[in-house]
Amino acid sequence: MADEVTRDRRVWTVPNLLSFARLAGVPLFLWLVLGPEADGWALLLLAVSGVTDYLDGWLARRLGQTSALGQILDPVADRLYILAVVIGLALRDVIPWWVAILLPLRDLLLWGLVPFLRTRGYSALPVHFLGKAATFNLLYAFPLLLLGDGEGVIPTLADVFGWAFAIWGLGLYWWAGVLYAWQVKKLLADTERRAVSPDG
Repeated sequence: MADEVTRDRRVWTVPNLLSFARLAGVPLFLWLVLGPEADGWALLLLAVSGVTDYLDGWLARRLGQTSALGQILDPVADRLYILAVVIGLALRDVIPWWVAILLPLRDLLLWGLVPFLRTRGYSALPVHFLGKAATFNLLYAFPLLLLGDGEGVIPTLADVFGWAFAIWGLGLYWWAGVLYAWQVKKLLADTERRAVSPDG
């Protein structure tokens, strides 16, 4: 049992290092898109992020290096990339501002449920399959929309497919949020209140 707790608290694992690298790429992506408008490099960075997103989970299972920190870093990195991309694309007028507002608004609403979860001894609920599907769609949508910011056959096709992924992603993202809120409501009704420890 002590071994299991120690493994759960590890920080410097290969999957976690990949997640830290992904997080470091977020401000770099924004600079590439908004500074020199180096869209090619920005797209390459997003592709590398997508590969490392898959690798960190695969390596964690393969090497037996799952950790509590890793379970937090992975979804946080996903959310920050999505936020960085929507802000960058909105500032470039590639996507309308209502899209850029809808995504973080959903996360803000769900973060507002965390204090209620903590009264039942939870800090979060497991990520729902719909949430993963939504993230998958959005992480495909925004690079395509960035590629679609131009003229010609390839940008036109990228724009069409990008919006298809974006619309599905937005719908699934909010649907997953509604299901998450329902889970919290059910948990509050079915679980007794617990005292929250001083250290959180």
